[in-house]
Amino acid sequence: MIVGIPKEIKIKENRVSMVIAGVRSLKKNGHQVIVQHRAGEGVGISDQDYINAGAKVLEKAEEVYEQADMIVKVKEPLPEEYALLKEGQILYTYLHLAADERLTKALLERNIVGIAYETIQDPDGSLPLLAPMSAVAGRMATQIGATYLQHDHGGKGALLGGVTGVERSKVVILGGGAVGVNAAKMAVGLGAEVTILDVNVARMEYLSDIFGNEVSTLYSNNEQIEKTVSRADLVIGAILVPGAKAPKLVTREMVSTMDPGGVIVDVAVDQGGSVETSRPTSHEHPTYTVDGVIHYAVPNMPGAVPKTSTYALTNVTMGYASMIANLGWKEAIEKDAALKKGVNVLNGKVTYKQVANDLGLPYQEI
Repeated sequence: MIVGIPKEIKIKENRVSMVIAGVRSLKKNGHQVIVQHRAGEGVGISDQDYINAGAKVLEKAEEVYEQADMIVKVKEPLPEEYALLKEGQILYTYLHLAADERLTKALLERNIVGIAYETIQDPDGSLPLLAPMSAVAGRMATQIGATYLQHDHGGKGALLGGVTGVERSKVVILGGGAVGVNAAKMAVGLGAEVTILDVNVARMEYLSDIFGNEVSTLYSNNEQIEKTVSRADLVIGAILVPGAKAPKLVTREMVSTMDPGGVIVDVAVDQGGSVETSRPTSHEHPTYTVDGVIHYAVPNMPGAVPKTSTYALTNVTMGYASMIANLGWKEAIEKDAALKKGVNVLNGKVTYKQVANDLGLPYQEI
């Protein structure tokens, strides 16, 4: 199989979908790897490094898409890449289709085999290819929130942990999954007063066990969200429904009750956002203000720390990339139920139920 690695073109997206070890592994199994010029420069991998590992480096994205049987990316294709996709091509990347009808329809029109990292799901319900980026984004969310609470960044001028004789800042985290746990670790470490809201009682018991009295847990409902958000200095949206749009839990009215200079970091924005006032931003222009509250809503947060993110991501994506290349996608999904759940579009049909439901499109079981 010919495996193509294009350079990411999303703003300030410096991750790359395959490192040298991945190239060597594919080459060892008889596959060809083609890499776009400068695809790895954001993480310190040169064209020569790829060549030394056995890859072929091509100048233009068009050449990579034209020659490859499978495209391996980090982020979803942008509109300028849609026309490059080839009929029947395998696209293996983060897709987040439930929040992107235009991309979904483009993949359907081209009969793409769209395999989404974020919906590959193990029998225990875990999402192994989403977990490492959730960990990165969760830790970044607290770090970013603390920065924007500073007065020189437009915030209210509060330190997360306070100091002796001064109250600590209040951090409210919506969702106790991988993003929420990692955001809480950072917030607790900085000395903040942390509250996590979730609807899974067993999960809240787990959070209480690992954090003890350093974190308060509350059952998530409209009343509790309204109350905690109004008192919060920093709100972190960490909601995830696998493959589906994030529910809008924080309303515009709730945002307006926060103190001016408060901060919202909506990690769920790549799935539509969990805050009504959220809209996607970029690393170049990461924030905007609504009712005096700073909103940070960058969909590719881990792209700001590409070295950490790339190696964490490729540690978990490479196994499935090899399986698809070695067996072909049909045999691979027959042999691996987790990978089968990653197939979101196939033969011009939506094959992931949540995506079909959210976009109002027909669903076809694989």
